[in-house]
Amino acid sequence: MSTAADLGRAEDAGPSRLRTAHIAESLLRWRELAIALALLLVVGLTAADNSDFVSVTSLQQLLSGAAVIAFLAIGETIVIITRNVDLSVGSVLGLSAYLVGTVFQHHPHFPMPLVFLLALGVGLGCGVVNGALVTLLRVPSLVVTLGTLYVFRGLDAVWAGGNQVGAYSLPTSFNDIGYGTVADVPYLGIIAIVGVGVATYLLHAARPARDFYAIGSSPEAARLAGIPVARRVFTAFVISGAVSGLAGALWLSFYGSVDSTAGTGYELEVIAAVVVGGVAIFGGSGTVLGAALGALLLNTIGSALVVVRISSSWEMALQGALLVGAITFDRIISRSVVPALQTRRSTRAARV
Repeated sequence: MSTAADLGRAEDAGPSRLRTAHIAESLLRWRELAIALALLLVVGLTAADNSDFVSVTSLQQLLSGAAVIAFLAIGETIVIITRNVDLSVGSVLGLSAYLVGTVFQHHPHFPMPLVFLLALGVGLGCGVVNGALVTLLRVPSLVVTLGTLYVFRGLDAVWAGGNQVGAYSLPTSFNDIGYGTVADVPYLGIIAIVGVGVATYLLHAARPARDFYAIGSSPEAARLAGIPVARRVFTAFVISGAVSGLAGALWLSFYGSVDSTAGTGYELEVIAAVVVGGVAIFGGSGTVLGAALGALLLNTIGSALVVVRISSSWEMALQGALLVGAITFDRIISRSVVPALQTRRSTRAARV
């Protein structure tokens, strides 16, 4: 039983820290709204300079251009939530895209569903390799996926050599996925929206998916709570690989041709989108929706720079600045929330 002195100390320390916790939690809760407002601001300012920026064609290009990164962000978000990172997503995408292109080049009438299953299979295989190395050999994910980034890219380069699969080798129905629309909404945009919606629902409704957050918050506590940490982390990497494999097929349908350089640098774009979208790089918090909005925001900024006649070289600088800012913000918030929550628990315990 607590004493009156304990209760007094908790109540004295409580109000300021509890207010800090409330503010910090509100900032995290409304992170997606802030990103959406920033997106509207960028669009509005650019449209004021050039009204064509908000034309139907331009908006379709913005959505299609962000769709592949947003799709990749689904798997990357899950991995980062578990306090890990997958740097191989761009290489897996490139390997998958070249496989799909080669299949169509040699078998023009190959069934479309089977092509996507092949892309999925390549991604799954790569995800299994990453997950096994991280969980069975206990090698840090940063080291593992940095290595497999080069391994998968090297395999792609050896396979492709200097060859390129052109759009003329791809069926029209496949190319239509990258350029077709329904009620002026691009197919790629619809696919990304559906993928983000399904992932968002599962992360909130499925018990195994919620375990990802518990692992990211505290792997030791998750282990004590009976959560199979290694199995969940392995699953996160398999999901990321599978998503990257499917993204390779979508990438090819959009760009129309592929060589060994496909997807180069995408790992940094995806991680930037995920972190800017509010997923804590230290794990334990964030949403797929926020990551998708981050992808759309970064793509819109890149397009806006071109429209307002600013060198595209600034795009990488802005992405880096936003990435550093997002990580700093998350760190500050986490340092504010943890002590405040501890004070809240102490206050409640003191009253028992």
